[in-house]
Amino acid sequence: MGNYVLIVPLVIAIAIGWFLGRRERQSKASRPQTSLSSEYFTGLDYLLNEKVDEAIESFIRALEINSDTIPAHLSLAKLFRRKGDVDRAIQIHQKLLARPDLTRSDFMRIQMALARDYYAVGLLDRAENLLQEIIKSGSTKSIRHSALRLLIKLYEKEGEWEQALNTAQQLDVEERKSIATELAHYCCELAEQAIAAKKHSLSVSYLKRAEQFETDNVRVCFMLARVAMAAGQWKAAIKQLKAIAKLDKLFVSEAIPLLGECYAQLNNQREYTEYLRTCLAQAPSTTAIIALAEQIRADRGIYAAGSFITEELKRRPSIKGFNSLIDLHIEYGSESAKDSLTVLRGLTGQLELSKPVYRCNSCGFSGRSLLWQCPSCKSWGTTKPIQGLEGE
Repeated sequence: MGNYVLIVPLVIAIAIGWFLGRRERQSKASRPQTSLSSEYFTGLDYLLNEKVDEAIESFIRALEINSDTIPAHLSLAKLFRRKGDVDRAIQIHQKLLARPDLTRSDFMRIQMALARDYYAVGLLDRAENLLQEIIKSGSTKSIRHSALRLLIKLYEKEGEWEQALNTAQQLDVEERKSIATELAHYCCELAEQAIAAKKHSLSVSYLKRAEQFETDNVRVCFMLARVAMAAGQWKAAIKQLKAIAKLDKLFVSEAIPLLGECYAQLNNQREYTEYLRTCLAQAPSTTAIIALAEQIRADRGIYAAGSFITEELKRRPSIKGFNSLIDLHIEYGSESAKDSLTVLRGLTGQLELSKPVYRCNSCGFSGRSLLWQCPSCKSWGTTKPIQGLEGE
């Protein structure tokens, strides 16, 4: 990280040197070159001694504000923001905006940079007002697009899902496609609010809207199934839950408990068992193994269920499956073995509870709860059940 922090100022320092030399040749100023360059070389000296803050200060003092040096000022302000010194970045941008000779293009670029400062430091009201001004001002397409995207993220941060969706409507069709996953999840968030308020018809309308943004969204299927189950529409719920296997096989393990409830309500255990066998063949998971073992136990007894789990664990070992097998042996085994097995089960149970169940495929963040937006990298729909020995 230290090398990266030094590289950026070094590039800026080279740019400043070029700008100063160019300005001096053009203006043929009477001031000696040594006085013009003293701060520049002082900054280089600080940089070589890894005194980044002092180096930046020297570069700022050496850098005259004019149309040629505005990009360098913006780069320095961006560096401050990335380092977390947002107040310094704001000062630079406000100083630039105070100049009366800015071109419209430079003015809009600086305003956009200032809006990013406000967003980074949590001054969301100021950022929102500034972004709305940029959008309404008829700025260039690229700046307007950047302003809309940042405003959408701002509304996401505030949980203003409807405003985020309305803002997205101002983007071009192709631009909306690039954030289709986010927009679908915004609709899902609105649907969650409607479900909490027991407005099921409204929640369905939001979920249908989500499908317009992203047709293969697993969360939408889960939520439509939940709404159908709340209304006692068990077959409709089963249809949604079975569709999950076609969208993402990793989520089949999440659908199985809900499917078990639906088939139980329909009193159709035979079809449920057949589906579990299909899952085991096409999307194997420990959850499917345990659920099928329960069906075998109901039909043929606890010994058959234990034998089934044992054979499956040979092919697909997991802590979760091993714990299920121990539970069967505690129930089925002799009294003399129960005490030892109970102690062993306590230890393996703690091991299972200490392990994460879900992991973000984008940044690697893991936890025991399924979060549709990763709390670390803020990506939507990237967290999935963990597979393998410590997972499914």
